[in-house]
Amino acid sequence: MTLASRTRRSLWLAALLLVPLLAGATIERAGAADLKLRIGVQKYGTLVILQQRGTLEKRLQAQGIAVQWTEFPAGPQLLEALNVGSIDFGTTGEAPPVFAQAAGADLVYVGVEPPAPLGEAILVPKGSTVAATADLKGKRIALNKGSNVHYLLVQALAKAGLKPADIRSIFLPPADARAAFERGSVDAWVIWDPFLAAAQEATQARVLRDGSGLVSNHQFYLASRAFADAHPDLVQAVLSEITEVDRWASTHQEEVAELLSPRTGISVASLKIALARLGYGVTPLDDAVVAEQQRIADSFHELGLIPTRISVRDAVWTGPKS
Repeated sequence: MTLASRTRRSLWLAALLLVPLLAGATIERAGAADLKLRIGVQKYGTLVILQQRGTLEKRLQAQGIAVQWTEFPAGPQLLEALNVGSIDFGTTGEAPPVFAQAAGADLVYVGVEPPAPLGEAILVPKGSTVAATADLKGKRIALNKGSNVHYLLVQALAKAGLKPADIRSIFLPPADARAAFERGSVDAWVIWDPFLAAAQEATQARVLRDGSGLVSNHQFYLASRAFADAHPDLVQAVLSEITEVDRWASTHQEEVAELLSPRTGISVASLKIALARLGYGVTPLDDAVVAEQQRIADSFHELGLIPTRISVRDAVWTGPKS
């Protein structure tokens, strides 16, 4: 990490520590009375834990700020909602913001969680004869197009000397992919936690390849640029609450699993496995993370998955403007 990156990170973290003291006043000065903060969530992750705990609502209520939560089946759908102005803030993996930025979405990265490469994998049925990634040639593989696992599949195939054209990609959302996987309509399924852990428990599916040594599987926090620029203190307040709930969740994983199980419909046992593979703690994007995200974007462009080259750094939020 460069000196400039370390300095930016230190200032960013210092800002988070000041938010509990300053957020109310600065948000009020920004004219945010009766503002509604619209957050997009997926079925699982730190934002869902924050939603279930209810601490963000308590914090913002005094400033007249309501919180509205909307669930999406995956990151691409969430970022489409961000792009059209239906939500202000959300979280996705690595691939969705690349596709969204290439499509012209004016989003900004406002934070990132540590790597969690074990939290996504290529699954094959228990009795499958597929023994290595190279054996996927000509096979039907289910995945959610444009999601984090899209890059995992691209990387795994390349490592095995294959190209995306060497397989039959079947683009399905998680629920439909699980059904296709169980009835044998596809030969493999590329999926993320907690669906990954649930499928392992329910079907005894075998992990053919996880993200280890291939991808980081970062989770990013994103906002519309217009919202982040208009309400920087509110963005910092949300990030501060994420930091607090992450700190709690990392040492209370069984309690978190019990909290999320009724909402997700996934067993406590599966959620405990998924939570053990989750990255905890939110930080600003440093140079290494930006460079890694840029490699993903460049790879997708070279493969023809996005129509134009993008600059990830152009979409990195630098915090409140002085």
